[in-house]
Amino acid sequence: MFVRTAGDRDLAAIRALLVETWHATYDAIYGAERVTEITDKWHSIASLKTRLTRPNSEFLVADDGKRIGGVAFAESVEGGKLVTLKQLYVLPSLQGRGIGGMLLDEVIESFPEAHAVSLEVEEQNTRAIAFYEANGFVRSAQAGDHAGATGKPTLVYRRPLAG
Repeated sequence: MFVRTAGDRDLAAIRALLVETWHATYDAIYGAERVTEITDKWHSIASLKTRLTRPNSEFLVADDGKRIGGVAFAESVEGGKLVTLKQLYVLPSLQGRGIGGMLLDEVIESFPEAHAVSLEVEEQNTRAIAFYEANGFVRSAQAGDHAGATGKPTLVYRRPLAG
């Protein structure tokens, strides 16, 4: 797999990856019907397309030439000092192979002026929490700005950077 910037031609594959990954991750937490509602809204082609041109952001895919195996989206805030990781997903069948780490590394490299990376994660997404903690993220004392589908605030994690 190699990491590159996402483009228009990738949107259908990105949507399919997000739908598959969300169902695999969240069906047991929210139920399949609620996951379908969320993915139809948040991961529509139109919604994804807006990310391609969003200022101060990076929309990445992990690609092996045949399929998209992972996706990440991040944007800089606070004058470029903070990167907010909005999405990082890897196909369930490819998880545990270093793709998430490659995407995370590329996100960090895309924002050399940043001093930290922040993200929000659903409390019940224990696999993602383990991944982020293994990659140097520490839970913040604050609750996330977004409520998960359960209505509970998400957890906030932060990783300082050398920049």
